[in-house]
Amino acid sequence: MIDENLAEYVGLPVVGFEADDGEEPPAGPVAWKVATEFDEEPFPDVWKRFCATVDTASVTALVIGYWGASYDEHHHYPVPLLVEAAASFPNLRSLFLGDMTYQESEISWIEHEDVSPLFRAFPALERLDVRGGSGLTLQPFASASLRVLRFESGGLPAGVVRAVAASDLPNLEHLDMWLGTENYGGDATVADLAPVLSGDRFPSLRRLGLEDSELQDEIAEAVAGAPVVARLESLSLAMGTLTDRGAEALLAGQPLTHLRELDLHHNFISEPIQRRIREALPGVEIALEGAQRDVPYIEVSE
Repeated sequence: MIDENLAEYVGLPVVGFEADDGEEPPAGPVAWKVATEFDEEPFPDVWKRFCATVDTASVTALVIGYWGASYDEHHHYPVPLLVEAAASFPNLRSLFLGDMTYQESEISWIEHEDVSPLFRAFPALERLDVRGGSGLTLQPFASASLRVLRFESGGLPAGVVRAVAASDLPNLEHLDMWLGTENYGGDATVADLAPVLSGDRFPSLRRLGLEDSELQDEIAEAVAGAPVVARLESLSLAMGTLTDRGAEALLAGQPLTHLRELDLHHNFISEPIQRRIREALPGVEIALEGAQRDVPYIEVSE
């Protein structure tokens, strides 16, 4: 989850860049991580040293960690730096933007700007993970290369959700959106998800996560009849405020027996309804752990 920094990314060990640590460079492919620390060296300086030290042409996976905050005099958003250096990373295929734990920055305090330029600068990008939603913007874009798009957020802006839904991504296989709470900017509605759920978008989609939402019951009700579900192998409605209402909608809706995985962990579903779900989907790997019994709340917000 988000309480530890990545140790592995796209099957590669994550190695932090430290130009002055005196250690030998790692043998074999790695996912390089570039980051600074609070009130330490400005991120642009670390980035400049990284680009001058590492064989950037061989980098296929890149993890960007702490880059500062508005209360940190060294705050500098990394996307413009990445775009400026794009020609030096001809083989970059996977990018994680915002690998920070709560000790570095609460997820809803991670300050973003527009990430749209990344797709123009890296047209061969196959995967983008973004953690944090504050200030995050995205314009509709086209990419024939992108296969995985993930947003981890305590509040994903509706403009980002609508931009994703309006994008041309014919080979997208995996889409995750942690929708969050309106208290932290998560103002998307179920209507904003309609283009994704219609099945008209993203013909290659096989895994869909619409998670961590205060509207989890409403989302489940929409998913229960959504055409896109028929082509999915994995569906996640986890981490949100899913109750018996949403679970019963799933049970009464279209068959889900074709799924390999159904993730409903961190839920507010009663034990009798949980049993009905398991009985109705005997061949599906179902995650129902983390059932709560108090007032519904999402798993990740601040």
